[in-house]
Amino acid sequence: MNDSGRDMWIRAGLAALAAGGIDRVRVEVLAESLGVTKGGFYRRFRDRQHLLDTLLETWATGRIAAIELQTRPDGQAARDRLAAVIHLYAERNNAEAMAIELAIRQWARRDAQAADAVAAVDAARLKNVERLYVAAGLGADDARARAFLFYSFVFGQGLIQLETKGPRHRDRLVEACALLLTDLAPLGATA
Repeated sequence: MNDSGRDMWIRAGLAALAAGGIDRVRVEVLAESLGVTKGGFYRRFRDRQHLLDTLLETWATGRIAAIELQTRPDGQAARDRLAAVIHLYAERNNAEAMAIELAIRQWARRDAQAADAVAAVDAARLKNVERLYVAAGLGADDARARAFLFYSFVFGQGLIQLETKGPRHRDRLVEACALLLTDLAPLGATA
């Protein structure tokens, strides 16, 4: 059953998390930002902790579903799929998604449940990319290491505040992508 009111609170909670971290996710603050009373909150959530649990579950489930979809070969060679995922993350900058990611990771530094959610997302991300590297011809150990480099690049490049438009940025992305795809079956080859 879809509860648009519940979804509204979840979206507001994630936006508050992105804007100011976990301490900003307060029932009163969210109600005010939504222009509603706290009563609507308590019809959908037992308490703030229930909302926080739901935010973690929503984020983790969404991130895991996204990487599974993004790394599905869909008839493409593994190397082509890897290149597509690199470009997907490197060429678009979703500031709110990155802010949510960083806020949840900061929260995970002091909360075991948040740390578990981050670990599950990271494990799924690495497993799916590692699977593509194996399909592209790397051994298991090399694929695991390359998957780690892949995600270090994908998220790290989004945090580095260098020139993000123009030919120099594009050239840097092309060069980094080429390094991440070194020693793999050529583009277009079936894996």
